Amino acid sequence: MRGVAGIFWPASTKGMFPMAFFRPEVKEAFARFRDAIAGVAVSLLGVYWALNGTGFMSIVGTSLAVAGALLIFAGIQRGRFRSGSGGPGVVSVDEGQVTYYGPMEGGSVVISELEKVEFDATARPKAEWVLHDPHIGLLRIPVNAEGADALFDVFSTLEGIQTEKMLAAMKSRRRRQVVIWQAKRPALH
Repeated sequence: MRGVAGIFWPASTKGMFPMAFFRPEVKEAFARFRDAIAGVAVSLLGVYWALNGTGFMSIVGTSLAVAGALLIFAGIQRGRFRSGSGGPGVVSVDEGQVTYYGPMEGGSVVISELEKVEFDATARPKAEWVLHDPHIGLLRIPVNAEGADALFDVFSTLEGIQTEKMLAAMKSRRRRQVVIWQAKRPALH
């Protein structure tokens, strides 16, 4: 195959790139924490510009370094939330609604109508998120469903959610059901 400027490229590039040298577990860790790795790159560029730049470039570099540090923090949390893919079903988040298309069951819940979010580690074969909607009922989503990592953004919008509690429940070896978030009910008097 003829490439740019008449250079011949092989028909297959499989195995020619540096990731081919890494074990599958290392590739998975890179993919899982890709946001944090991008944050490190942004921070390094920002620090370089802050130290070596003058005037405006120094200010831009400092801002970039701070933005990169925030990206590292968010990337670590997001990486801890990701628990793989290849599980049953597909999760879609669109216009304030979470939809789960499962092989046997599925459904949708409106994010603003949620009453409670639970993490059920007792579910088999894999743990599940249980979303409670008063109008629809329960929506059970396996943690390894395709697109389930989008739930991190959904959960982070819930008022009063404790992200560390959620991440700790996911990493716990105890098989139990944990309430991650519950809506505050307005007092009647």
